[in-house]
Amino acid sequence: MKKAKMYIDKNYIIDKVDNRLFGSFIEHLGRAVYTGIYEPGHPKSDEKGFRKDVIDLVKELNVSIVRYPGGNFVSGYNWEDGVGPKDKRPKKLELAWQSIEPNEFGTNEFIEWCKKVNTEPMMSLNLGTRGIDEARNFVEYCNHSGGGYYGELRKKHGYKEPHKVKIWCLGNEMDGPWQIGHKTVEEYARLAEETAKVMKLVDPDISLVACGSSGWHIPTFGEWEATVLEHTYDYVDYISLHAYYDNYEDNIENFLAKSIDMDSYIKSVIATCDYIKGKKKSKKTINISFDEWNVWFHSREADKKVEPWQIAPPLLEDVYTFEDALLVGLMLITLLKNADRVKIACLAQLVNVIAPIMTRKGGGAWRQTIFYPFMHASNFGRGKVLQPVISTDKYDTKDFKEVPFVDSIPVFNEEKNELTIFAVNRAQDKMVFECELKGFEDYSVIEHIVLENSDLKAVNTEDKPDNVKPHSNGNARNEGEKVMAELSPLSWNVIRVGKK
Repeated sequence: MKKAKMYIDKNYIIDKVDNRLFGSFIEHLGRAVYTGIYEPGHPKSDEKGFRKDVIDLVKELNVSIVRYPGGNFVSGYNWEDGVGPKDKRPKKLELAWQSIEPNEFGTNEFIEWCKKVNTEPMMSLNLGTRGIDEARNFVEYCNHSGGGYYGELRKKHGYKEPHKVKIWCLGNEMDGPWQIGHKTVEEYARLAEETAKVMKLVDPDISLVACGSSGWHIPTFGEWEATVLEHTYDYVDYISLHAYYDNYEDNIENFLAKSIDMDSYIKSVIATCDYIKGKKKSKKTINISFDEWNVWFHSREADKKVEPWQIAPPLLEDVYTFEDALLVGLMLITLLKNADRVKIACLAQLVNVIAPIMTRKGGGAWRQTIFYPFMHASNFGRGKVLQPVISTDKYDTKDFKEVPFVDSIPVFNEEKNELTIFAVNRAQDKMVFECELKGFEDYSVIEHIVLENSDLKAVNTEDKPDNVKPHSNGNARNEGEKVMAELSPLSWNVIRVGKK
């Protein structure tokens, strides 16, 4: 049996986890909004049209922040179309996803929904077809107490108190040729700089996210980040990263190694941020908003067959497998490993569109396989991330060298006196996992949660919602000052250790 050993010291801390690390994303794309979070007339919808079954599942995930309304959608969106009386809102051609946008759900509905699910709103701006003027008006509408036109307009729409949206994204993937209003780096950098300045004149307390590259494998990467930060460094607080991974080759060893690519991407962007910090002799540190991340590939062929110009067509409806859940778990571990610089992260997306939650129009809602690692990380991964030392055998794949069979990260919650160890066994055999703890002498194992399945392609459906589901029958146990466990082959593990 293979062996892995991890050494944990309570005093060796990476950083405290920012609660916004456990965020998600709702875009006006496919069925994310309409028949996803919002479906008037559904048997389980409330008086506002919000699906209560979905609200319950979002609360179960304990999502801390939700990015809205896009995504590619935002680069052609006029926010004014989605406020005011619903019978006066225009239907529009939505060009990013070739759909019809009815605008029944907009900014104020989103803010109300956020309150229902106990999450924070994260608003993105249209810097594709619009710019500075739209941005300052939108911030005033959302955040200003009144006196000016847009603050008073919000009051006329029935919202006396400001929404107090604190996190704003300066556009979306503006380096991507697929983006409406695609910009060169100089065009975007100057626009973002001037937009940021004006927004902070309206509300000095907001934090801003500049667009990084759409991915680190595209030609603009690196130079884009450096140039954007050259212009915006003094005005923004974060730079964005986006990454999606696939398993088209159906190679489990290579697929589960792709979290290493994610880690390299993060560290490359950190290096660029710090290069500009040094060049500017600044005392300010730019952190990372990894505001789109997930597995995405299952639905791409089906999407090509969807007829354009529908309201809420079924787009990007990936049905996630058990092996997808393993990579999502590894990606969560990667985000936690980089908690000193990754302060915001959004699983893209939340409902129906490459999502942990699926619904049927007029029907039920259920948890996809990837629901579980996110739920565990969000509920048990808040506190201080400790720096582990891990010794484990490694393997090579087509794209990666020296991939550790076990990847793990510990998080210590001082308030609860609880240490949680997240671990994925990439091996197709059982793994003896030994954790030596320093500073946790009077702690004992509370629970060992395991997500495992003999079928890597197993999925959850409305008819079989519990086909892939975690159990608490893991065998983690105390042996002196150690925690010992046998990790099942290809498994996600959550070992909770608490004070006696």
